[in-house]
Amino acid sequence: MVKLCSQCNNSPWPFVMVFVVSVVSGFVTWLTLTFAQFGSVESLAGGGLIFAAVGTTLLHYVFNCMKRHCRHAGANHHGHHAVG
Repeated sequence: MVKLCSQCNNSPWPFVMVFVVSVVSGFVTWLTLTFAQFGSVESLAGGGLIFAAVGTTLLHYVFNCMKRHCRHAGANHHGHHAVG
């Protein structure tokens, strides 16, 4: 798991947005497969797969951005000193 400073780790909004985007992507995939006359198992599997793939990718992106852009005192990421 990525270690973030306590100030960066306070806000739930990045994770809420990841969840919302993942749910919407999974739902749209499920809806498309259902309207395309795929079976219910295939539609659920496709929607679940897209939900997991989008969620995993966005979580990876969010953690790396939070780690890279942390500017809090005492934070020393990637060998750079915190600014100001």
